[in-house]
This record gives sequence, C-alpha cells and structure tokens, in this order.
Amino acid sequence: MKSFIRSVLNTLHLDLTKNLKYDRLTKKIIRKYLNNNSNCIDVGCHKGEILDLLLNQCSNGNHFAFEPIPVFFNALKNKYHNKATIFPYALGEENGVDTFQYVVNAPAYSGLKKRDYDNIEPQIEEIEVQIKTMDDCIPANASIDFIKIDVEGGEFGVLKGSKRILSADKPILLFEFGVGASDFYNIHPEEFFEYLSSFGYKIYALDAFIKSENHYSKRQFVQCYRKKQEYYFVGKI
Repeated sequence: MKSFIRSVLNTLHLDLTKNLKYDRLTKKIIRKYLNNNSNCIDVGCHKGEILDLLLNQCSNGNHFAFEPIPVFFNALKNKYHNKATIFPYALGEENGVDTFQYVVNAPAYSGLKKRDYDNIEPQIEEIEVQIKTMDDCIPANASIDFIKIDVEGGEFGVLKGSKRILSADKPILLFEFGVGASDFYNIHPEEFFEYLSSFGYKIYALDAFIKSENHYSKRQFVQCYRKKQEYYFVGKI
C-alpha cells in the first residue's frame, strides 16, 4: 500500500516530503539520461526500488548491486538472480572487515557508523560485514554509465574506493550527502567537493540537473550542505 501511495503521489508530482521529491526526480533522471544498454551500479540496494527502475530502463545493460544486510541481500539474490549481480558487501576505501549498525526497526538508517536517527529510537543489531572497494568488485570491462549511492553517510568511502571507475568510465553519480549522516564519518563538504572535482565532476541539485541549470560552485555546495538545503545530488563530468 505504501509503495502504491508513493507511486500515485509521484505521478501527480505531489512532493509531500523531500524523499518523495527525490524519488520523483530520480525516476526522471534515469529515464532522461540512461538508455537500454546502460550499465549501472546500485550501492545500498535495500529492497531494490532503484534497481527495479534501472532494470526497466536499461534492460540490455549489466547491473550490479550491493547490500550488506543479510536478510535484504538474500531477498535481492532470490529476486534478481538472473537479472543483476548482487554482492553482500559494504563498500569502502579499502578491503577489510568492519562492524555494521543494522537498525532493525528502521533498516534504511543502517550503516557502518551510528548516525542521527531523526526522532526514531533505534533498535541496533551490530553485525560483521566484509568491506570491499567498488574497483575490486566490478569487472574492468563493464564500462559503468550510472552509479547510485545511498549508504547513510559512507558515500565518500565508496567513492574513494572507485578511482578506476570514476577515471575510466566517468559514470553519472546519484548520491546522498547530508548532515546527520555524513558528518558522523568526519567528512567535510569541502573535501567531498574537491575529491569529485579532481576527476572533473560537477555537482548539481537533482532538479537543476534535469533542467540543465548551473552546477554548484564549491562555496554554494558547502553552504547547501551546512544549511541542510539538499541532501541528494548528481555528479557528472
């Protein structure tokens, strides 16, 4: 029922929350910029909502998804076993093993570190997960066109482990980066901006990207982050 209501609100462009707005704009970006043969990566796949969109839009592409929570990974593996490659890893800057904060009563808030839980009293189960770099998991000949990253503050680590893909393939990036999550990883917006800029990426608000409007300057991006104006962005070279 919740997914049906969300679909109706998206169709009518009724953005009752920022999340609904981002859902609607994400669909527009996928439809506008990806084609039938695009190869995509979904980091923080959760229940597969974005992966479903990618498979529908890019039915001839090769698709990869990452989900370290075992119950969600197993469900994704069963659902997409012949449609996408599903990995049970958390992504980061280096390979290893770490403790993952699985929020049982609000799984979307789960991540490698604790974060602000927005007035939710979290029921946290700590689980051990393998950390891999994206560069080590994705074949060099895959030629990635699009990456979505939503890992509750760990996005910078994911990107730091993706240097080969960012340099060689120059995919469109759709990523979360906001106060309440990213700051728990001690990542500053200046550092994040400079890292993506080193590969030639420009950062946009989702609606500005769709409308081909201006990208953020470094000062604008930092201000946007600190004032909590947006927390979902597009990166494109």
